[in-house]
Amino acid sequence: MPKLETTLWDAADNLRENSGLSPHDYASPVLGLIFLKFADIRFTRATEEIKKEGRTPNKDRYHAKRVIYLPKDTNYEFLLHQSENANIGKLLNGAMDKVEENNEDLRGILPRDFQLVEKEVLFDLIRSFNNIPMETDEDMFGRIYEYFLGKFALTEGQGGGAFYTPSWIVKLIVNVIEPLEGKVFDPACGSGGMFVQSAEFIKAHKKNITGLAIYGQEKDSKTMKLAKMNLAIHGLPGDIKEGNTYYQDIHESVGKFDYVMANPPFNTDNQDPERIYNMQRFPFGLPTTANGSGITQNGGNSLWAQIFYSALSEKGRAGFVMANGASTASGTQAQIRQKLIETGHVDAIIACPSNLFYNVTVPCTLWFYDKGKPETRKDTVLFIDARNIFEQIDAAHKKFSDAQIEFLSNIVRLYRMKGIEKKEDSEKFMKTSFPDGKYINVPGLCKVATLGEIKEKGWALSPGRYIDIIEIGPTDEDFGEKMGEFTSRLEEMFTESESLEKKIKENLKKIGF
Repeated sequence: MPKLETTLWDAADNLRENSGLSPHDYASPVLGLIFLKFADIRFTRATEEIKKEGRTPNKDRYHAKRVIYLPKDTNYEFLLHQSENANIGKLLNGAMDKVEENNEDLRGILPRDFQLVEKEVLFDLIRSFNNIPMETDEDMFGRIYEYFLGKFALTEGQGGGAFYTPSWIVKLIVNVIEPLEGKVFDPACGSGGMFVQSAEFIKAHKKNITGLAIYGQEKDSKTMKLAKMNLAIHGLPGDIKEGNTYYQDIHESVGKFDYVMANPPFNTDNQDPERIYNMQRFPFGLPTTANGSGITQNGGNSLWAQIFYSALSEKGRAGFVMANGASTASGTQAQIRQKLIETGHVDAIIACPSNLFYNVTVPCTLWFYDKGKPETRKDTVLFIDARNIFEQIDAAHKKFSDAQIEFLSNIVRLYRMKGIEKKEDSEKFMKTSFPDGKYINVPGLCKVATLGEIKEKGWALSPGRYIDIIEIGPTDEDFGEKMGEFTSRLEEMFTESESLEKKIKENLKKIGF
């Protein structure tokens, strides 16, 4: 029997193909309908509860139960029984208006683009999503919503990565930084997957999610609304704001957060240094060009690395995705990386396989900070090479399985001397590599390097430079990493060349040529 989310996606995707809409245009109304169905189920349950308590249902009583209040002509049953001649797109837009009017937390975030979709398709979608059973809980609705986000990201290819990070990457980051309680921040939050997975981690450890305070920032208005809907679907309160993180620090982040996690855009440049006003966020300096006139090629990587670092509280942890080139970039980016490493707060670096993301085919790296590292580990960094650890999804995409995620996060736990957290899923891996349940350097997999060793390697943060090699033939990932290093240096040289050419022209002009 196919999973419910798979069945629903197949139905929705077939309808999209008949509608002629792109996945980008189709995503918003579809997710809006899923949201409305979930709200309707929770509202119906709450109505029964309130009546059993001997009270009259009203807006305040629904809100007290953290349930979205639905006026009469916004519930799913009302929409389901409309005449086929009705302007269902207009009715849905109006329903979203009324839901927002009656629920302050949802103001300005629900979709209003239902009239882009043919009414026949909308009616079919409403009927398809009505197959979601009444007993469906928040976790199932969350899985449906996340599943649709992932599928839309996959069908959009390059553009999909702007709003969705695959769940296997998010799970690994969360498992390593272990956000059980405190303030969590994602300054490039997309559709909010990091927050949702943090809540799942807390539930798995039998803790109360009320101990987690969520803060996010996202520059794209449409994506920010997806994040707010995602949190609402999961029953998570959060403060998500719209803004460009390079120039706006809306949450006044410096030193504020216990956990920071993100999948920022890779290899960006052309940031305006004149607009970067709060240098507390960039304690190691700006990645400027040779003449200091602007941000260097791919300099966004160094900006993000510092944004995450400066936002951490005294004992805070961070985990984020980083382009491979950032591990070896030269010039001012190398100077920034050196200063960062010398703090002793870089905790672990994990090299990932290629094709692990929807929007990036080359391998990427996960960086982790820990400002609460004990003195015994401040002089070391754990490097893990996970480039050959994956499951193949299809010809173009890979993923980490749950067992592989546990295996990799358990290596970090052993390094921290906390021991293995979950043996059942990753025991077969751990017995082979760590037979005594204690951390050891494993050729081809992991090594703890000292800051002295890292200095000798030019302050590089590429795991392949430190982990002892198992003699096998060269892989595509090895080639990709080397090409990333060469490309990064080549781009630096191009930038320097342009700057030098400009100076020569200016000097020639001064002497009359």
